[in-house]
Order: sequence, then structure tokens, then C-alpha cells
Amino acid sequence: MAPEREGGRERVVSGATAASRGPRTRLDQPRPPRRRILPEWDPEAFGRLSERVARFIGTGRFLVWMTVVIVVWVLWNIAAPSDLRWDEYPFIFLTLVLSLQASYAAPLILLAQNRQDDRDRVNLEQDRRQNERSIADTEYLTREIAALRIGLGEVATRDWMRSELQDVMKELEDRHNGHHEHGVFPADRSHGRDVDDR
Repeated sequence: MAPEREGGRERVVSGATAASRGPRTRLDQPRPPRRRILPEWDPEAFGRLSERVARFIGTGRFLVWMTVVIVVWVLWNIAAPSDLRWDEYPFIFLTLVLSLQASYAAPLILLAQNRQDDRDRVNLEQDRRQNERSIADTEYLTREIAALRIGLGEVATRDWMRSELQDVMKELEDRHNGHHEHGVFPADRSHGRDVDDR
């Protein structure tokens, strides 16, 4: 530690602050990596391997091969000459091998299921967001269609135009029929003007 100046005298920093910081500890530099006792592995690669193993264990081919191995094991240890047998009748070594296989298979299957659950969770979240976007788009389109319907209510449609033309044609036919009866322009004879000019 560098000594500090105080009133012309040098004062050396001591106590908890000086003791906690060693000569090699600096706050502006990262710590050196620690030695690891356990080996490092890639969790993604290990997860893929566990999924492959779990997928293989769940097939009929695995059951057939397992059955063949156990039958051959038992038959060999019963029918082979006694000096070539490695596992006598209670088949303790076979039990040990099957227990070891089960003790590794169960965690691998659980790891594969956890990875599948994580993927399902991500897929469900993406589906939920997609559904929210679809609902928002549907609501927007519904509002636009309602606005178009309101706008179309004020526009002359073909049926409305047809009914108006039919009314005009009927009115013209009525006038035409009245023209033959009363003359070209039926006039109000009392005032000398047309009725329509009033």
C-alpha cells in the first residue's frame, strides 16, 4: 500500500482495509480462473446424447436386444462348462448389470423429459404470442369491416338505384297516361298556370 501524507507525516494504511486486499488483488482486473476438480462438458451436447439414449430405450428394438442378451447370458451360465461360466445360478452379476443400467437410464430419461418440457414451454409461449397477434388482427379487421359497412350505408347501391329508377319510370308512365287524358300539360284553368309551376 502506498503511504498517505497527513500534516507532513507519512501514514501507512493498516487494519481491515489493508489486510483484506493482498498485493495481487486489484479491483480493475478480473480474477484468475479457478482450477476445476470436475471435468467440464457441453450441456447441450450432453442433453442431445440423453435424448438419443432415451429415444433408443423407448423402442421395441432395445427390448428385443435386451431380451436376447439376458437369454444368452442365462443360457451360457447354465449350459456352458463350469470353468467358462462367469455368473453362477443366482445370477448376481446379471442383477448388478441390470441395476446399473436402470440407475443410468432413469436420470437420462428424466433429463430428456426436462429438455422436452423446456421446448414445449417455448413452443407454448410462441403459440400464445401468435394467438394474441391473430386476435389483435381479427379485432382490427372487424373494426375496419364495420367502418366499411357504415360507409356503404351512405353510398347508393344497385338495389337502391334500381328502386329509384322504377319509381321514376312508374311516375313517367302515370304522367304519360294522364297526358292522353288531359292534354300535353295539364294546366290549372282557373289561374292559367301549370299545376307543377306552383
